[in-house]
Amino acid sequence: MSEDRPITCSVESDSAGKRLDQFLATRLDNISRARVQELIADGKVLVNGAAGKPSLKLRGGEQITVLAAAERPPLRAMAEEIPLDILYEDDDLAIINKPAGMMVHAGAGATDDDRNRGTLVNALLHHFKNLSAVGGDLRPGIVHRLDKETSGLIVVAKNDEAHRKLAAQFARREVKKTYIALVHGWLKQDYGTISQSISRDRIRRTRMTTRLAGGREAITHYRVVRRLDTAFGKFALLEVKIDTGRTHQIRVHLASLGHPIVGDALYGAPRELRPHRGTARETASTPSLPRNFLHAAELVLRHPRTGETLDLKTDIPPELQEFLRSLEASA
Repeated sequence: MSEDRPITCSVESDSAGKRLDQFLATRLDNISRARVQELIADGKVLVNGAAGKPSLKLRGGEQITVLAAAERPPLRAMAEEIPLDILYEDDDLAIINKPAGMMVHAGAGATDDDRNRGTLVNALLHHFKNLSAVGGDLRPGIVHRLDKETSGLIVVAKNDEAHRKLAAQFARREVKKTYIALVHGWLKQDYGTISQSISRDRIRRTRMTTRLAGGREAITHYRVVRRLDTAFGKFALLEVKIDTGRTHQIRVHLASLGHPIVGDALYGAPRELRPHRGTARETASTPSLPRNFLHAAELVLRHPRTGETLDLKTDIPPELQEFLRSLEASA
């Protein structure tokens, strides 16, 4: 089923009443329902010659044609000439200021280019001769990760020994990571610790949740740096430190308090801000942010060879600074 020639099949009478996506997920080999839905959304699935919808209820007797390979081609890492903001570098490691919008390594995406190109790994392969192989072919040098829409500091290992020693520091919770986040609403307290386990959401698999028992331990500390009362609502600028590094940890923990990160629609933030009625700015242009307001601002670790403390800091990027100024101007 990995070839690119069209796949055709007929719907038997005993499949009447099934949804189109459900039928294909059971009919095609080695394919997930999510992949089927992706193919349908791309117009690659025809029912009696017309583009189908995932929820289409089949009656039996339909002719279905899949115009693309059911199985995705394998992920791969490739050297690409992509600019990097390198804040520190020596023979053992580098510390990079990653921009928002860049995936750390190959992963999700609707097309081959979306899944494999433009990643931090690809940029690293172009810029550095040597990277550790501990993480495998898809993740050379990668000791820890940042979400695609999170900017900021990430450490990269250039050799296997450095990688193992850095990974051990992360495992022992010796690496200190500080983030800056802007959230909706005002938190009740100026300081707090969120200690809730995190699991993958059983329904929406791209999300994590604190609502299930048996998840992985996760600890997040926050401090309110500034409270903003604006024409677009109340916001709080936070300094956040994490003891653990779970997937989406800061995002899901803050959302669990009812204070999602600005721009993070996956965890409940509005897709666009709207001025409150009756405010002086009600008809003014609305500040927009095409990313999450989350930035990894400081990274403190021990050098894997010398034991020297490395403390790297970086300001929030211009687009976040401009967004913050726009909100403050509306206050």
